[in-house]
Amino acid sequence: MTPEEQITKMKKAITQAIKIMSDRFGSTEADVAKAIDELKASMQTAPAVAPQASQGTAAVTAGA
Repeated sequence: MTPEEQITKMKKAITQAIKIMSDRFGSTEADVAKAIDELKASMQTAPAVAPQASQGTAAVTAGA
C-alpha cells in the first residue's frame, strides 16, 4: 500500500469515527466498536514517516 493510499484510509477511518462518536443517539455500541477497530487497523499499517524521537525528547514535547 502506498503512503497516499494509507493516508486516505486513515482519513476515512478518522472521519467515520468522529461522525459515529458525535452522534450520541443515532449510533450503537457496535457502531462505536467498529469505528475504533477501523481506526486501529488504519494505524497498524501506517508507514513510518517521521524518525523516532528518543524517550527524553518525547517526554519533553508531551508536556508542552
